[in-house]
Amino acid sequence: MSAIPKALRFALCSLRRSSTVNLLLCLCVAASAAQASIAATSLLHNEAPEFVRVDLQHRKLDLHAYRGKVVLLDFWATWCASCQIEMPHFVAWQSKFGPRGLQIIGISMDDDPALARKLYKKMKLNYPVAMGDEKLGQLYGGVLGLPLTFLIDSQGKVQAQFRGETDLKLIEEQFKPLLRP
Repeated sequence: MSAIPKALRFALCSLRRSSTVNLLLCLCVAASAAQASIAATSLLHNEAPEFVRVDLQHRKLDLHAYRGKVVLLDFWATWCASCQIEMPHFVAWQSKFGPRGLQIIGISMDDDPALARKLYKKMKLNYPVAMGDEKLGQLYGGVLGLPLTFLIDSQGKVQAQFRGETDLKLIEEQFKPLLRP
């Protein structure tokens, strides 16, 4: 190593250190994502985490109050294009399948409730929407990407999870058998 000039040795050591730091950083990020995925997966066939919030219409939204209904719990944000593509379908499903026991619940992950209210009105949403935060997101395994939708059966158990842009027919095929005739 003494034959290598001092400046080059310093550069190699720095590169080795930065590579190690980058590797450790990548491992931490990967572990965090894996942990969130495991946490979300561990919700399957288990009780949905309960929460109480105030919806955008200033009414109490208590997940437990929807026992006996099939719930699609949808985490979204105003800047999420895929989320906005799903919303008209959710509005149609709430109208069509609500009488058979379906309840859509939206959770806006926006920081500003005014943005969520504006989109709520623009999209003419016919289901309750509450503001979410990191604490609520952590209950559901971490909300690392949007949209994120959970299918909760009438007993309050998570039956499916849909991450990102999902085939809406697949979601419908999963919830329809859980509804009343």
